[in-house]
Amino acid sequence: MNRLLVLARHGQSDWNLKNLFTGWKDPGLTDLGVEEARAAGRRLKALGIQFDIAFTSDLSRAQRTCDLILEEIGQPGLKTIKDQALNERDYGDLSGLNKDDARAKWGEDQVHLWRRSYDVPPPGGESLKDTVARVLPYYMREILPRVMRGERILVAAHGNSLRALVMVLDGLTPETIPSMELATGVPLVYNLKADTTVADKKVLEA
Repeated sequence: MNRLLVLARHGQSDWNLKNLFTGWKDPGLTDLGVEEARAAGRRLKALGIQFDIAFTSDLSRAQRTCDLILEEIGQPGLKTIKDQALNERDYGDLSGLNKDDARAKWGEDQVHLWRRSYDVPPPGGESLKDTVARVLPYYMREILPRVMRGERILVAAHGNSLRALVMVLDGLTPETIPSMELATGVPLVYNLKADTTVADKKVLEA
């Protein structure tokens, strides 16, 4: 049985380009971000990958990336489920701030702790642990059962919401996951075994 799960972080957003904390704010993709999403679709098409259903977040940069990927593989209009459970980590009071300005205000060490620790949230926001606690139940309830039934699934979402899934799939720990980066527009292609563990993984870099 084909148990295919593809994870794709959205292409570069306008706020990625401006070095701003984004979180649940909703900037669109840059021209580069659009091309990254299209290129991701082309790489999936080259492997002959097709999907039965897609999942994305409640934020437009992930939704646009999802749409562009589906266009490139010849599946525009594929049923897509949108849910804020897959949203980016909420950066709270940091949202919309330039990362350098945040360091000037709170100090390099404090901002690094908020960004790279597992369980220390920024003021008014979520830690990575909080994000994992939001994303994983949704994955277990809505996505994984479909994969195990043989449905081919695309999840287009965000760096931190996808890190929550990679943490489980790749067997990473709270100590190792904070340093793991997901590149914009680079699909991760997983095939799962019958016990839900990973049979193989491909990183479709340019």
